[in-house]
Amino acid sequence: MKSVQTSTLPVEGMTCASCVARVEKALQRVDGVDSVVVNLATERVTMSFDHNVTNLNQLALAVEDAGYKLLVPEDPARIEHQKVKDSFSHEHTHQEKAYRELKTDLLLSATLTVPIMIISMVGMTDWFMQLSPLSMDSVNKLLFLATTAVIAIPGKRFFSTAWKMAKHFSADMNTLVAVGTGAAYAFSSIVVLFPRWLPTAAAANSIYFDTAATITTLILMGRLLEARAKKRTTDAITMLLDLQPKTARVRRSGGEFDIPVSELAINDTIIVRPGEKIPVDGIITSGYTSIDESLVTGEGMPVDKTAGEKVVGGTLNKNGSIEFKATAVGKDTVIAHIVRMVEEAQGSKAPIQALADRIAAVFVPIVIGIAVLTFLAWYAIGHISFTSSMMNFIAVLIIACPCALGLATPTAIMVGTGLGATRGILIKNAESLERAKNIRAVVLDKTGTITEGKPSVTDCFPLGGFDQRVLLHRASSVENKSEHPLGRAIVEYAKSLRIEADPVTSFDSFPGVGLQGIVQGDEVNVGNETMMQRVGVNIKAVEQTSQDLSGQGKTPVFIAINRTLAGVMGIADTTKPGSREAIHQLKKMGLRVIMITGDNPRTAGSIAEQVGVDSFISGVLPHEKALQIKSLQANGERVAMVGDGVNDAPALAQADVSIAMASGTDVAMETADITLMHSNLAGVVEAIRLSERTILTIKQNLFWAFIYNVIGIPMAALGLLSPMVAAGAMAMSSVSVVSNSLRLRRFKSSS
Repeated sequence: MKSVQTSTLPVEGMTCASCVARVEKALQRVDGVDSVVVNLATERVTMSFDHNVTNLNQLALAVEDAGYKLLVPEDPARIEHQKVKDSFSHEHTHQEKAYRELKTDLLLSATLTVPIMIISMVGMTDWFMQLSPLSMDSVNKLLFLATTAVIAIPGKRFFSTAWKMAKHFSADMNTLVAVGTGAAYAFSSIVVLFPRWLPTAAAANSIYFDTAATITTLILMGRLLEARAKKRTTDAITMLLDLQPKTARVRRSGGEFDIPVSELAINDTIIVRPGEKIPVDGIITSGYTSIDESLVTGEGMPVDKTAGEKVVGGTLNKNGSIEFKATAVGKDTVIAHIVRMVEEAQGSKAPIQALADRIAAVFVPIVIGIAVLTFLAWYAIGHISFTSSMMNFIAVLIIACPCALGLATPTAIMVGTGLGATRGILIKNAESLERAKNIRAVVLDKTGTITEGKPSVTDCFPLGGFDQRVLLHRASSVENKSEHPLGRAIVEYAKSLRIEADPVTSFDSFPGVGLQGIVQGDEVNVGNETMMQRVGVNIKAVEQTSQDLSGQGKTPVFIAINRTLAGVMGIADTTKPGSREAIHQLKKMGLRVIMITGDNPRTAGSIAEQVGVDSFISGVLPHEKALQIKSLQANGERVAMVGDGVNDAPALAQADVSIAMASGTDVAMETADITLMHSNLAGVVEAIRLSERTILTIKQNLFWAFIYNVIGIPMAALGLLSPMVAAGAMAMSSVSVVSNSLRLRRFKSSS
């Protein structure tokens, strides 16, 4: 029986898009591996494999054979159970160590390169030769020693990786750097140490130690800047993980204790005071407060919470003391779920990356071929000197940059999905981003998406001299015995006006019609027109009011006290604040907005008019929603479906892009490409705009990565670039791609 395991682990040694392709191919060749996605920006691989056929140690050997190192935990079985924060910290400890090593190498390389450059520039001047006590031969030997230190210590990383690649008959960016700097260093060393091996003309002015050292330093500097920028792309995950406090105050065995959050268990009673963070998810058992949920849901305003309501770990308790019972801890909390979704999205590949991957797979061999042809063309056909031909050869190798190709897509996806998470928008993967950018129609489920999803009293008209509070008191007392949604709306409305229900005697229920009971000696009847007819109450006086309410999509409910019509109420599922504005914004973006509902045409039409959708489809049964989506697609529409209920799941699955409200069911959220952590329809607008901006950023990155090489390589081949200029340009190309991706962090939904 197949037992699929999915693991995400760091990989050491990857530096460019060619490395990504090589690691992916090495793992895909292992029996039992289903899928592999390597992310250069995070330097991690996500792989799914049959645990009965292969294991992490065998996969690590495959990666090692390819010339890289897969960092497997000491106890591979623990990987599926380790805490999210521990996993993230483990990988970032590795990245911090690599960053420190790179910084040390750059400092040493720069310290040696600066005097090498100065001496190389002034060493050929007459005044230096007159003032210096050293001969030119001695100066060159000092340059040789200093450059050897640069090549052997900070530059060792290029040569060691290039050697590993060569042993596997492969090549990557390190190969280009190693061959380029190695050629300049080796030729210069021969000139200095074995001058008789070369003709005098060839040896004259043929010392390129400064070229080798400067190229090494510039590329190390580029990598350090790139590493710093890449660290900033994970800021969103770091911020989310830092939301959870380290300790929590629990009540156990009659006392209060501060314990590490990692030791909390389900059903623990947790105490949170004003200004403290909620440690884990739970349900309030006592107390009243307002909670800032902005970093989880993206909602700016604090939310009032009281007993029986949910709290989310990582949110901030503003102004009241509460106690709550833990319902989820560790990897089961909302924060852990968000982090997992963001990491999975950041590790995925967008279809737009496919072209860059195909080019990266053959990029380095092609560049080496162009460099060799450049040397032969200049030396054999152009008849320029060996050293000048070699400099053009080196320039071609150094200017080529597969790094930018490898970073173009993942860095933009990391920033885009991370930003979305901090604003309450969870994007499943990079493919979802790309598809969201191309939609042309948005289908909105009515209940719970456009509307609040529960009925509420919108109108209350007392009649016959009855006071409104008396009317509500009698009606809510009777409805308090019922679980019908309309009845609960009356009870909640009365409670909002601080009207408490009283006991009811002689209670009777008439399904589909209404209720009857005795409250404080009064006979009270609440229900529809049929109920009033049953007890002989004439409603002709409010017939027009009833029709008006129905025309507005509201349900009229009649109340009779002692067989006299006492009033009528309008009850409706009201639209959410901001629904109309969000739909207006969607239409401004050129999208067709359609509402779908099971309601009758009159109610649906009333809501549609209120919020301004382009059209609506009413009377649709749950299983028919997917058919309606399919019908739109058959007409050439690329459709996004927005819903929140179990009955929306088939339609969400059918849509080109599915967006679920987190206020809905787990089934809807599991089906969705994008999950909104709040119930505000404005999140749909922001999600689509963020998708568009992220894909635009990817296209910009790929354009610059391609155009850089398309222009730079021919210029180097034509002798228009020196190797040092090429090194500086190559070093900055990757930095520019990552920096452009970081511009996404300034994205605003209104932009």
